[in-house]
Amino acid sequence: MPANRKIYWSLFILMLVSTLIRGFIAGFIELGNDEVYYWTYAKFPALSHFDHPPMVGLAIQLFTLNLAYDSEFFLRLASVFLGTLSTGLMFLIGRRIKNPLTGLYAALLFTASFYGFILSGTFILPDAPQVFFWLLTMYLLLKSLPDRDLMPQNRQLLVLAGATAGLAFLSKYHAVFLLSGVFFYILFYNRRWFRAKELYGSLLVFLLLCIPVVLWNYNNDFISFTFHENRVGITSSGLQLQYFFTEIAGEFFYNNPVNVLIIMVALVGLIRRKKFIGADYRQIILWISVPLVLVFLSFSLFRSTLPHWTGPGYLGFMIIAAAYLSEPKGRDAKMHLLPWPLALSVSFLMIVAVTAIGQIRYGWVPLGKWKVEDISNDMAGWKDLGVKFASVAKKDTEKGIMVEGAPIFTFRWFPAANFDYYIGLKTGNQVYALGTLERIHKYYWINGIRGDIKKGTDAYYIALSDDYEDPRALYGPLFDTIIPADTLYLTRGHDTVRKAYVFRLTDLKEAILFNP
Repeated sequence: MPANRKIYWSLFILMLVSTLIRGFIAGFIELGNDEVYYWTYAKFPALSHFDHPPMVGLAIQLFTLNLAYDSEFFLRLASVFLGTLSTGLMFLIGRRIKNPLTGLYAALLFTASFYGFILSGTFILPDAPQVFFWLLTMYLLLKSLPDRDLMPQNRQLLVLAGATAGLAFLSKYHAVFLLSGVFFYILFYNRRWFRAKELYGSLLVFLLLCIPVVLWNYNNDFISFTFHENRVGITSSGLQLQYFFTEIAGEFFYNNPVNVLIIMVALVGLIRRKKFIGADYRQIILWISVPLVLVFLSFSLFRSTLPHWTGPGYLGFMIIAAAYLSEPKGRDAKMHLLPWPLALSVSFLMIVAVTAIGQIRYGWVPLGKWKVEDISNDMAGWKDLGVKFASVAKKDTEKGIMVEGAPIFTFRWFPAANFDYYIGLKTGNQVYALGTLERIHKYYWINGIRGDIKKGTDAYYIALSDDYEDPRALYGPLFDTIIPADTLYLTRGHDTVRKAYVFRLTDLKEAILFNP
């Protein structure tokens, strides 16, 4: 077993290097559709939001000093910071359940995971605060729940776990699986906790923290819950195996295929009753993790799902895998700080990450020319759009064709948020998303905050070549004329990422009134 001093130095180096790399990425590439949408959570704060609870917006506000610093780096800084803390928590959990080497392996597995390194550690998504509070809650539960004597300090830790679980709920609704895991562990393995008032105090603290989300939803017809219910509900089309296999493939990739193989070997070891992790720790982790993964896998049998929804469940699996890797495989087996499976996993992450970041920024591989969809385009060309549209708007204003700051209309929450961040912040043009609630999401409320649109207003509409919607079909009856103004070629390197067709919408026939 390596000396503890070497283990702690290795952890420090891992956290430092990981932070620097993620920080560099955070400032190196443009925001994705989801990220720029969550920027609106900070720009228009509320007790909760259409898609998610408010925590990601609060995190952005905190780390940007309420948007005083609003570059891509500062918007993502909360994720970078919390990702580093989450790496440390993986270590603490591994050390708690076994030893410091297990903690180091857990931190390495987390770092090698695309979910841990990118989605919750670099990009500004609700997963960043969720993962931090999820792991913090798991750590507190693993310290307190196994106690058969219900010592006072562990009773207090359980109340604190209720608070951190509540903060996880304010990040994403997945936190209910933390509560169900606690309930089933106590029910089957340590019923003495049912007689402890701190258990009910912990639940009360959790519920109190949920009040802002419940209150907002009460005032908005519980729209968030019905929206997510529709996303996972069983459809009339019946069994859809293609969604299931897509979900499986996504989970393999998001959590790193090498990590998943290590996890599978460790879980087989549990099935074969190998004793490389304490029974209480194993039961707590599995009751929290397995139901979450199984629930979303079952949803994927009927509807399209997103692989990162199961991400928190895999955190528990990584901890079990770390315990398996740190178990000596023989009397004279030598343990290494970076065993070959973890070295392979980290190497795979770095190769894919470097390739992906290079593709996003420079378009190394001409996928478009090969008629292959290039998803990296979603995070490229937006700054170019902001610069070129500003030039068009300035010329129109100088010629008296359009008034300065004419609103921009669009049809969906993306590209509305992209236009808002990359155009509106530069030019002052306010963006309105006009469409159904299902399509415009938070812009239903943003429209109301920005105010009604007066009769006679002129506006812009920007149609993107890779997401084209005809303004005449959308808004033809609303305006006297809709005419093309310019075509903007948005480039990355020497290649055109997309074209942006700018239209002028003149003389709104009737005022548009908003009632959020």
